[in-house]
Amino acid sequence: MQINANGISINCQIDGREGAPWLIFSNSLMTNLAMWDDQVAELKGDYRILRYDQRGHGGTQAPDGKYTFDLLTADVVALMDALAIKRTHFAGLSMGGMTALFLAQRHAERFDRIIACDCGPASTPVSAQQWKERIDLGAEKGMEALVDVTVNRWFPPDFVATRAPALDKVRGMIRTTPYKGFAGCAQALSDYDLRPGLPAITRPTLCIVGTKDATLAGMEQIHATVPGARMVKLEGAGHISNLEQPQAFTKAVGDFLKS
Repeated sequence: MQINANGISINCQIDGREGAPWLIFSNSLMTNLAMWDDQVAELKGDYRILRYDQRGHGGTQAPDGKYTFDLLTADVVALMDALAIKRTHFAGLSMGGMTALFLAQRHAERFDRIIACDCGPASTPVSAQQWKERIDLGAEKGMEALVDVTVNRWFPPDFVATRAPALDKVRGMIRTTPYKGFAGCAQALSDYDLRPGLPAITRPTLCIVGTKDATLAGMEQIHATVPGARMVKLEGAGHISNLEQPQAFTKAVGDFLKS
């Protein structure tokens, strides 16, 4: 369904029984709400689950220009207000993980438990340059040019070699991401810093990371800085760890929410 919030039309889907505790899932760059299919199938018996496509992704409107995490977090709060969700658990991966941690810093009263996965504490000059190169490549050659380089960055070689159906789904999500949405969110990822607010997070927080993900060291830094945070490392998983090891990932989420 489409919900008008924060000046744009946001595509979202609700699963699970009415009256159950709310749980929101937030997608990574170049994916959409379908990335959470496995988690929703397992958890919808216990939670009222809202999935949404981040600004410029999937079926959500893709305005021109640079996006920021101020904008992406405001989208979430506006979407919650539009759906009369007073309080919820929130889980996000990569860009969605940063969104989760910014929400925990700025809107603690709206959230119960925070799950931040495969994300980093801050952009760097090197990462900003890498994003600029990807933005330029997409502008010159279209999203198709980003498909295989992204898959090979996100997933370990053994997974790429053996797991065609899961990767076909991922390739489809990358290919169909609107270029304006990719570029806008990539600029948000080029210029952010979670670190000043991490020590003040009061919500119970779980960090999940694949041991083969480039964000591992950054996730360890987040885990060490957020008071009382827990950490689950998924052995051998890469960046999109919930798609790569769905059962282990979902178990970590379910155990944390019930603990």
